[in-house]
Amino acid sequence: MNDKYTEMAGRLIVALDYPDAEAASALVRELEGIPCYLKVGMQLYYAAGPAFVRELKSKGYSVFLDLKMHDIPNTVRGGAESITRLGVDMFNVHAAGGTAMMKAALDGAESALATDPGLSRPLIIAVTQLTSTSQETLNSEIGIQGSVQDAVVHYAKLTQSAGLDGVVASAQESALIREACGQQFITVTPGIRPAGSAAGDQARVLTPGEAIRQGSHYIVVGRPITAAENPREAAEHIIKEMIEA
Repeated sequence: MNDKYTEMAGRLIVALDYPDAEAASALVRELEGIPCYLKVGMQLYYAAGPAFVRELKSKGYSVFLDLKMHDIPNTVRGGAESITRLGVDMFNVHAAGGTAMMKAALDGAESALATDPGLSRPLIIAVTQLTSTSQETLNSEIGIQGSVQDAVVHYAKLTQSAGLDGVVASAQESALIREACGQQFITVTPGIRPAGSAAGDQARVLTPGEAIRQGSHYIVVGRPITAAENPREAAEHIIKEMIEA
């Protein structure tokens, strides 16, 4: 396993979008030995709880807990403190919650670290616009005028000003975010579809190679791996494409 493979595998976040721990564990066994990130989202976390996250950590995986907190600052502060105590490597909030709420997430994490020096500081990122959000949805339903790209960059700047580590955005916006917020500001990009894959419910998609070329730090891949006939082969193919890019 060479350094480039390890680096790119570590930038692949596999979404464990399953209804229970048993189904998710079956995929984890298939991916054994691939040093990728694993994402635990709402469906799995609400079914399997923190015990499953601890199990993944015990196996040596980096874990992105994708719960997209969006609430009053005090509630988010408490949630972030609990999540940090769980030992995850990355978690997220909604940038639409505003600067005070995002700062509260950071405060919650730091409170947990202050009481347990054995913990590591997780990356805290904010969702800009969901990759399922189209221009029409943004303008007509959410009520934000202007382009999706403008809204994403606005939220990215807000996130950076709040002191968080980066944002979740479509890979189509990675270059714009890098230009607005600098190279070190992290971009985590869902909506990744290898060539020939169905877009599903995603509106703004790119291939793994395109995402890396656009400057994405991490790419999130779900169904192209989890629904593949051979998930391990699908993951390895994506990592190869990332290396080539």
